[in-house]
Amino acid sequence: MKQLLSSCLAVAVVACMFLAPAAVFAQQSLTWDQVKTKFESSNPALKSDADNVDEMRAEEITAYLRPNPQFGVTVDGTQIAPDHGVWAPLAGTFISPSFSYLHERDHKRELRLESAREGTRISESEHEDLKRNLEFTLRTAFVDTLEAKAVLEMAKADLDYYDKIIGISRDRLKAGDIAQIDFDRIELLRVQYESELQTAIVNLRTAKIQLLQLLNDRTPVDHFDVDGPFDFSDALQPLDDFRQIATDSRPDLQAALETIQQAQTNHKLAVSNGSTDPTLSAWYTWNASTNNPNANQTLGLSASIPLRVFDRNQGEKKRTEIDIERSQQASEATHAQVFSDVDSAYAQVESNIALLKPYKAKYNDEALRVRDTVTYAYQHGGASLMDFLNAQSDYRQVQLAYAQLIGAYLTAVAQLNLAVGREVIQ
Repeated sequence: MKQLLSSCLAVAVVACMFLAPAAVFAQQSLTWDQVKTKFESSNPALKSDADNVDEMRAEEITAYLRPNPQFGVTVDGTQIAPDHGVWAPLAGTFISPSFSYLHERDHKRELRLESAREGTRISESEHEDLKRNLEFTLRTAFVDTLEAKAVLEMAKADLDYYDKIIGISRDRLKAGDIAQIDFDRIELLRVQYESELQTAIVNLRTAKIQLLQLLNDRTPVDHFDVDGPFDFSDALQPLDDFRQIATDSRPDLQAALETIQQAQTNHKLAVSNGSTDPTLSAWYTWNASTNNPNANQTLGLSASIPLRVFDRNQGEKKRTEIDIERSQQASEATHAQVFSDVDSAYAQVESNIALLKPYKAKYNDEALRVRDTVTYAYQHGGASLMDFLNAQSDYRQVQLAYAQLIGAYLTAVAQLNLAVGREVIQ
């Protein structure tokens, strides 16, 4: 008995070892939040742009650096002739080390730092704007995958249902209730269901491939899946609420406003750069050849002040002043674009809701009821073959249109979230 138990245990362990890889490569199903988190951590374009933000932060260090001091040494007075019959080539040499420093006035360093910080904030807003646009592409691919899954399930269900109809029709043919030509027409129609099924499979794989590309994921398509609600909600906030959220949240609008602040700071810096910066110097001299034996060491100080007669940085002052006006106009254009985006996306969501409501309230049920009723009537000789085929086609068209409208609604919602600047509708 112990040997039998040991053998069974060994077989179980071996079986677990063989099943472990299957568990590892089992299909993973990700929700939208998981897909978005994975995207933010792995998308190459997003990570590359984040490095650009770090580069802008590094430029803040450069902007706040002080000018380097200058150090120099002067050697002069060397005599190569003999002195009183004694060869003394260094007897008259004097050495003069000097030190100088450019003193920046009018808060130049502080203004350079502030301009660099505002540049970093602009870069951060632009990074958020890139993330906003890429997440819309990601959301669209996610919705396409959900829609392809729904269409595939419908194609499978339609084929299974039609196979049952073929089975029933075959029994009727054997019983002599229908003619061979009618059965052939019913069976030939199965090709359309098979074609729709294969098309749905290809569309689902294509949607998954696009989603995997955005995630920079090398998972095999057959082992990757997403899951989420594929439905609509008729609850929609007023348009003014979305406009206000967009005004507060759109990163491209924030970047435009921050560009105005940077332009104003750059103008102040241009005015400051037009001021005079003195260069302060000090030197020490040792002169062995001086006639005064008590004055062979001297210490000197000087200040060098440029005369800003011609160049007072007039060009940069004018350019930065114009740049303020240009940035303000660009901000107004961005603000108008924000409202246009919100209004257009909102209208599209409203339109999709208006189309979906009657489908959910009556069209889906009516198409199902008509199909089942006509099918029952045809099976019992109360309806023609053409009526039966038309009922099947109408039901499929209604179901497919409903799935496509759901996908269009979810895409429009993603477009509205893009216009607003954050996810206000899940």
